[in-house]
Amino acid sequence: MHESDSIVIIPTYNEKENIEKIIRAIFALEKCFHILVIDDGSPDGTATIVKGLMATEFADRLFIMERQGKLGLGTAYIAGFKWGLARQYDYIFEMDADFSHAPNDLPRLYAACADEGYDLAIGSRYVSGVNVVNWPIGRVLMSYFASKYVRFITGFKVHDTTAGFKCYKRRVLETIDLDAIRFKGYAFQIEMKFTTYKCGFKIKEVPVIFVNRVEGVSKMNGSIFGEAFFGVMKLRWDGWFRKYPKPIDTQPEQQTTK
Repeated sequence: MHESDSIVIIPTYNEKENIEKIIRAIFALEKCFHILVIDDGSPDGTATIVKGLMATEFADRLFIMERQGKLGLGTAYIAGFKWGLARQYDYIFEMDADFSHAPNDLPRLYAACADEGYDLAIGSRYVSGVNVVNWPIGRVLMSYFASKYVRFITGFKVHDTTAGFKCYKRRVLETIDLDAIRFKGYAFQIEMKFTTYKCGFKIKEVPVIFVNRVEGVSKMNGSIFGEAFFGVMKLRWDGWFRKYPKPIDTQPEQQTTK
């Protein structure tokens, strides 16, 4: 039995080219992580690959949740958070399947929470410059200035507000009302970070290098960016008038750092 205090949640839709490789790369790390794949009915057989690995090699540390149809990134992660909390994992990660997030960075995010005492560690592309490889310049600029826009509108000091590579301590996800999270796409990442901040948790941005996928097809589209653009205004409004829950042992001041 491979025991672990950490679960890595990987949402998938048509990731047959990447899923076995990313699973093996994570399990090759010295630190033991468990993996939960949340597959939204991939017609390419992604779930079949995962179940095959579960049956032959990784039954005690690889898990899958199969959903019918594309229900949205945010709902996938919310389902994964609840699954991880119910099974008493202390550290719950978000990660993409396509190697844009390097498995070797998982222990660095873990250390920020487990050893340094932060509640949320963000794998940040922009905290130390612009660390993006193989993205078209238009997409780099869109992503970079989207984070600038969020910072300007909300006053939220995180540099990479749209990052999808993160480690939460379980107490963060226990404090946040996960059923009240509204956004399903790109804005989900912004809403979760902003809510974590407003609840008073300590956040650290860990610099990482983001590498655009080599295999498979990106799921990004214009409607996702539209949700984020208008959703930020709603978050600013909430920040003025909504009462956010506070952890019992929160520090007097909210803290965000590099």
